[in-house]
Amino acid sequence: MDRSTRFWDRIADRYSKRPVADEAAYQKKLQVTRERFRPDMNVLEFGCGTGSTAIAHAPYVKHIQAIDISSKMIEIAQGKAEAGAVENVTFEQSTIDELSVSDQTLDAVLGLSILHLLDNKEEVIAKVHKMLKPGGVFVTSTACIGDTMKFFKVIAPIGRFFGLMPVVKVFTTKELKDSFTDAGFEIDYQWQPRKGKAVVIVAKKAE
Repeated sequence: MDRSTRFWDRIADRYSKRPVADEAAYQKKLQVTRERFRPDMNVLEFGCGTGSTAIAHAPYVKHIQAIDISSKMIEIAQGKAEAGAVENVTFEQSTIDELSVSDQTLDAVLGLSILHLLDNKEEVIAKVHKMLKPGGVFVTSTACIGDTMKFFKVIAPIGRFFGLMPVVKVFTTKELKDSFTDAGFEIDYQWQPRKGKAVVIVAKKAE
């Protein structure tokens, strides 16, 4: 078990009880995503946390496969799904690197509050592009720390060494968009509630 897994397992209970920081922004993100959903869609969410977003989207699609690195997060998510009688979401402890999905089989992929926590975001974005059907979308919400706090590059490794934070990568919004376009995506939508907040990007695979 690596340090990031231990970190998320350790905070899972606290994380599940924490209220949404900006409810209005969260609801808009849900709306932006649902506008691209259809009832026949198969969806993947990686970095699903305790499952709240996957469960909220469940009525709008055929099936959601939701994965997270933390078994504790997945345990909480499964409990939520059972309590709400949600039957079209499958929760599994896994990473996007470990997950095997056939090429061009998914209609949408969600990566929310996760790309800045990866060591290999370019590889992951390229993998998602392969998973998606032509015309499929990759919906992301990402902290682009390089836009406002470039000094975080120095702080983040120290925090990770002492187990106080997971991997946190520093890049700008432009660098993130370049990662999408380099992988073959088109930027279909971009929105940020305000400066310093996560940037929502919907990247679309060409039809």
